[in-house]
Formats: sequence, C-alpha cells, structure tokens
Amino acid sequence: MTKLLLQWMLSAGALLLVANLYSGVQISSFSSALWAALVLGLLNTVLRPVLVVLTLPVTLLTLGLFLLVVNGLVFWMASGLLSGLHVRGFWAAVWGALLYSGLGLLIDSLLTRLFSR
Repeated sequence: MTKLLLQWMLSAGALLLVANLYSGVQISSFSSALWAALVLGLLNTVLRPVLVVLTLPVTLLTLGLFLLVVNGLVFWMASGLLSGLHVRGFWAAVWGALLYSGLGLLIDSLLTRLFSR
C-alpha cells in the first residue's frame, strides 16, 4: 500500500515536471496532477490494452512506432476528461506522453530498488 501511494505521488510530481519542461502540457495545481496521475493510471490499465490489440496490425507495420500514437491518444483523452490538465494538441500529447513514460520508467526503477529490500 505504501508503494502504491508513493508511486501515485511521484507520478503526480512527474506530471508537474513534464508541465515545467514542455510548454505543450499545462497543469493547474498539485491536486490536479494527483487526479491526472490517477486518471492516466486507470486509462493505461483499462483502455490502453484494448487500443493496443485493436491497432496491432498497424503497430506491426510500423515496427512498434504506432504505440507512440496510442500513448499520445490516452494522454490526450486524460486531458479531455480533466479540467486541471491541458494539452495543446495531439502532437503535444505524444511528446507529453513520451516524457511522462520516461519519468515513469525512472520512478518504477527507483521504487523497485527501494522496496526490494
């Protein structure tokens, strides 16, 4: 439970960092970042696997690069569902999702090392 809460907080911090690094993504407050991290987590858990399966032929033809589009669509959808997260357009969502995914990998690696002891 502690790991999950810490991951949620760090993911919200990662969203704030993405908003500071990239002007195409804007977040109004830390509470908005918490909600956005929660919604992104839910969308990535429920909707993203369905989209990946539905777009599998295109993903295979593009050697996996179409997954960037899928990630961007999920990120853009989260911004449409939340008032505190604003993404300027589709390509801004793709870049924001790419940055957020990279930070998410870093967070997962850190938490795995921290909680494996």
